[in-house]
Amino acid sequence: MRDDHRDLRLFLHLAQTLNFGRTSLDCHVSPATLTRTVQRLEADLGHRLFDRGPRGVSLTAEGHRFREYALQALELWRAYREEHPDPAELTGRLAVFATVTACQALLPDLLAPFRTAHPQVRLDLRTGDAAAALARLDEGEVDVAVAGIPARLPEPLVGRTVAVTELVLVTARDRPDPGLDGPFVLPHRGLVREAADRWFRTRGTTPEVACEPDGHEGLLTLVALGCGTGVVPRLVLEHSAVRDRLSVIPADPPPEPFPIGLCVRRADLRRPLVAALWSLMAP
Repeated sequence: MRDDHRDLRLFLHLAQTLNFGRTSLDCHVSPATLTRTVQRLEADLGHRLFDRGPRGVSLTAEGHRFREYALQALELWRAYREEHPDPAELTGRLAVFATVTACQALLPDLLAPFRTAHPQVRLDLRTGDAAAALARLDEGEVDVAVAGIPARLPEPLVGRTVAVTELVLVTARDRPDPGLDGPFVLPHRGLVREAADRWFRTRGTTPEVACEPDGHEGLLTLVALGCGTGVVPRLVLEHSAVRDRLSVIPADPPPEPFPIGLCVRRADLRRPLVAALWSLMAP
């Protein structure tokens, strides 16, 4: 199989986002590669899978049919490869998504017991924008995601909290007395942006937003450059290369704490690799 059904995974991600740019970014492929993948699938099938028009991208009727096939094919392939292995000798690939910060601050301790118990399992580590983590898990692109978790996970997913960090307001160290009046640098989307928006509502203010970057690391770079006040998890700040150029601004009340969890698809708890990792996580 070519790269574990990579073409099907790319198709499924695009079928979810209906945005070539977003899928290229989230899946770490060039727009040209994504376009060629879609064209190759359409040529093999003899049908168009997507309509591309002035109003954007949409799935054709054949695209909807192929999406169901792709989901079933990937699930059957996983089940075939992992059927009845010896738990003491698990093999195969476990795809894990985490942000750069989570890779540095959390994954070594989280995955060390699993690595010790199952050294033959290949860990496939993916990084990217935290806001895309649960979507990539839900779509089957990865088996595990370590990311911020909402108060209620989507029904197909299950998670365990592995850390709780504060959300803090930060600004450039040499910026003169910015207070809490902005302008602000906020994530374009995701749970941190939602928490920041709730905090602004509790203060009865509408923030002046100067920048809306993807990714917390990029956000801190813009803050260090003096673009405005940012809202980020303290864990991200503590592991940032620009932390010495930033200062935390006290806030009363502070934004709500930010839980980080290890999440998997609920149905995958029957899969030996996922079950083995889950069993090593403290409840």
